[in-house]
Amino acid sequence: MGQGAVVRIITSDACVAEGAAELAKIEPRFAAALQETGPLPLRLRKDGFAALLDAIVSQQISVAAASAIWGRMKAARLTGPRKIMWASDDDLRACGLSSQKIRYARALAEARIDYKALRDTPSDEVIATLVKVPGIGPWTAEIYAMFSLGHADVFPPGDLALQEAARVLFDLDKRPSEREFRQMAAAWAPWRAVAARCLWSYYRVVKQREGIR
Repeated sequence: MGQGAVVRIITSDACVAEGAAELAKIEPRFAAALQETGPLPLRLRKDGFAALLDAIVSQQISVAAASAIWGRMKAARLTGPRKIMWASDDDLRACGLSSQKIRYARALAEARIDYKALRDTPSDEVIATLVKVPGIGPWTAEIYAMFSLGHADVFPPGDLALQEAARVLFDLDKRPSEREFRQMAAAWAPWRAVAARCLWSYYRVVKQREGIR
């Protein structure tokens, strides 16, 4: 079964706490991690174009760098599809976007995604729809489903911070591959998005830096 065949939506801190309690029951290492992290963050964001653009900005760079670039884009009011289409490459480059990410931002602006329809769409279908857009891979689509749509059973196994957190928490010899991690996370259904929140929080504790914005 894929991610989120039946969509459970996280809407509040209570939902996250419920998921964390269930994970602690099925996996003692999550219980141990939660003792160190404390309550997990909700991490919900508005859905729509800006959320996906933010996720594209965050691809393959540090949390600090992504936050700085996104801050400049907001200051320049370059977070809407029309603004992206009308902006020059120099305008976008001045915010810190690479040439590749400029292409991705323009492709997203041209994609005309029906964001409202995605709200009632199963996770697998959301991801399949989004990855058709150049520049949106599984990680970006999974992050959007988790944080902007609130899907409770989505997990991004390609996330390096999650891989590193799992290596430490589960005492692995090396980081799990994306395929291995996806298989590992299957045991955490139907709360895989809460498992991700737990691992990101654990990463912050053990590495003393954020693994996700």
